[in-house]
Amino acid sequence: MLKAENSLGIIFFPAFDWAISPTHPEREERLLYTQDQLREEGLFDIEGIREYKPEVASSVDIERVHFCFPEAEAVATRSHCISAGGAIKAAQLVMEGERDRAFALVRPPGHHAMKTVQGSRGFCAINIEAIMCEYIRENYGPKRIAIVDTDCHHGDGTQDVYWHDPDTLFISLHQDGRTLYPGTGFPKESGGPKALGRTVNIPLPPGTSDAGFMMVMENAVMPILDDFKPDLIINSAGQDNHFTDPITNMNFSAQGYAALNSMLKPDIAVLEGGYAIQGALPYVNLGISLAMAGVDYSHVREPGFNPETLRESDEIMDYIATICEGVKDIYFNPPAESVEGVISGGWSVRHRNIFYDTEGFTESQTESLLLCDNCRGLLKVETQREGGPMGFGLEIPAAACDKCRNQGYSLLEEAQVKSRYRYIQLINRKDKDYLRYGF
Repeated sequence: MLKAENSLGIIFFPAFDWAISPTHPEREERLLYTQDQLREEGLFDIEGIREYKPEVASSVDIERVHFCFPEAEAVATRSHCISAGGAIKAAQLVMEGERDRAFALVRPPGHHAMKTVQGSRGFCAINIEAIMCEYIRENYGPKRIAIVDTDCHHGDGTQDVYWHDPDTLFISLHQDGRTLYPGTGFPKESGGPKALGRTVNIPLPPGTSDAGFMMVMENAVMPILDDFKPDLIINSAGQDNHFTDPITNMNFSAQGYAALNSMLKPDIAVLEGGYAIQGALPYVNLGISLAMAGVDYSHVREPGFNPETLRESDEIMDYIATICEGVKDIYFNPPAESVEGVISGGWSVRHRNIFYDTEGFTESQTESLLLCDNCRGLLKVETQREGGPMGFGLEIPAAACDKCRNQGYSLLEEAQVKSRYRYIQLINRKDKDYLRYGF
């Protein structure tokens, strides 16, 4: 009988009652084939691997991370809450020592959900990894966390949530944004003024295969992680880099995904994208699970896998090597001129228009960070969905100094007397105080 080197918890939630449409790539069949494959392959017969049921994330869990307008219940369905609860269950298993590692095989996904949420973007409504990370910090104390996003699409939502957080390292390996949604994720996007270098974007050319991904892991990702020294490593495990995926253009394989996880050694993996429902996901998820458990995965093969025909050219490998050196330099020597926005009255301010592609509307947003010498500073957001009312969000970080905390409550009081805001939300991580006002 096989025995796992690392005990592993698997959390399943296929979300039977949630789909964008019956034929949309993001539908419940994404995990049903995987569920059958793992059982047929005898994954749960391996000593040390066990299946668990998800928790259900509460509104407080969501609003600990997001400014939700008009409220969490308006943007997240029950399925979204259970998907986030699956990630929370994975965190509980690891943080309480019941399992060495955990893999949340859940949907809907979440890595395109930004700090402010007024609807769905890229099939995502709430950011399930971020909700899990902040649940960990709220319940198990401050942690340095590294999130390595291996989805083919740039994790623009996770980047946005942690743009100003020096204690969270976000690394995204993705198909070049010049060729794929959401059109972002370039190396110059390296973090806010108090967290410069903590965002690491590695855009890869279409056609990148196992060889290119492993070069990035060896020459960029692992050296950066070794320097950052996280308490926890999270794999945002999107699987649409696979060579059969219908909406992307990469050549990664199940063996490649398994080898990546074997090298990365994530404490927790959370499923994101991946839309080759029969030809890829069952094999990729099996390979990742075996790699996380420390069990041999060399027998895992999906239909049509031929590494010689998938391998990229020497020219592409040279290009990837150049990218690796460039992103390492940005991490170790982040250029101050890459900071977005302008400085005004002691605040770093950036104005943005954010398109919600799933629902077809634009949000206009002004984000301001107080540049404090003693802490990472207050975060203030003023936002308006086109044709909708104004919203105001204020975040006081967990390690805020007393001056910033007090100024935060002063700004909150000012916002309440201004008739321009219909919705007001406070995220006070220092005092675990989460408030919402509607007028």
